[in-house]
Amino acid sequence: MNLRHLSVFHGIAKAGSVNAAARLLHTSQPAVSRELRTLEDRLGVPLFDRLPRGMRLTEAGRMLLGYAERIFGLEQAAERAMRELADLEGGELAIGASNTLGTYLLPPFVAAFHIRYPKVSLNLDIRNTQEVVRGVLDLHFALGFVEGRVRDESLEVKEFRRDRILAVVAPGHCLAKASAPSVQSLAATASILREPGSGTREIVERAFARHRLQPRRGLQISSSEAVKRAALEGGGVGWISEVCVAEELRTGRLVALRTPRLSLERPLYSLRLRGRHISRSALMFLQGFDPAVG
Repeated sequence: MNLRHLSVFHGIAKAGSVNAAARLLHTSQPAVSRELRTLEDRLGVPLFDRLPRGMRLTEAGRMLLGYAERIFGLEQAAERAMRELADLEGGELAIGASNTLGTYLLPPFVAAFHIRYPKVSLNLDIRNTQEVVRGVLDLHFALGFVEGRVRDESLEVKEFRRDRILAVVAPGHCLAKASAPSVQSLAATASILREPGSGTREIVERAFARHRLQPRRGLQISSSEAVKRAALEGGGVGWISEVCVAEELRTGRLVALRTPRLSLERPLYSLRLRGRHISRSALMFLQGFDPAVG
C-alpha cells in the first residue's frame, strides 16, 4: 500500500462515488477505479460495497478510513506548522473549545489575538469536551480548552482557571424562595442538563452520585445558551456554568439556588498534544491566559 492508493481510497470514502472522487482528485474515473482495485487486491479484502447509487464502506473500509484520516490529518498539521513559522505574519491556528468556554470565556481572548496578529487565521471550533480531546489527539486542533476531567498520557493538561456550576431557576419556580434546597429535593426536581459527554453534565452527575442520587432529567439540551433560556422560561433547574449567567443573575431574571452539600466547582483546562511542536501563534494565544507561559 502506498500513499497514492490511500489517497484515492480516502477520496472515494469522502466523495461517496468513483466519479465524484475523480473530480476531487483531478484525475480520470478509470484511473481511480484502477487504483482502488489494486489496493483491494493487495489488502485481500473489499473496501467498498458497490451500490447502484454510490459506494458504501465495508467493515474493512471503515477501519482503514480511521487510519487514513489520521495520516492525512498529520500531513495537514505538518503543513500548518510550516506556515506558522512565518513570524506570525500568516499561518493558521486551530483551537477547539467546549461549549461553555467557546461561547462565553474565549471570545475576548480570540478578539484580542486577532487585533494583535491580524494575519494569522484563527479558527475556534466549539464542541463538547470529548470531541475537543479527540480533535487535539487527532491533530485537528493545536490547542483545546475544556472543563471536563481529562486523563490521557498523550496530552499535556494545564489548569488555567476555576469555575462554578450553579443550579439556576426562574424567579417564579417553586424552589426560588428556598434558602438552601436539600440534595434530595434537587434530585427530585426536573433538571435541565447538557448532553452526555459534556463536562458540565459530568460534574453535576458526579456531585449527586456522591449522595447515591441521580438528578431527575427533565430536558437534555446540547447548548449552554439553550439551557439558560429554558431555565428562564421556567423549564426546571438549569445546571450551568457561572460565566454563562452572570448578567441574568445580576438583573434578577434568574435565581441561583444555594447548594452547600454539592461540590460543583471545577478546574478549566488547556490541552495540547505532548511532544507536538507548539507554534508561535499557539504560544502567544496561551500567554493571553497566563503571561508566565513561555
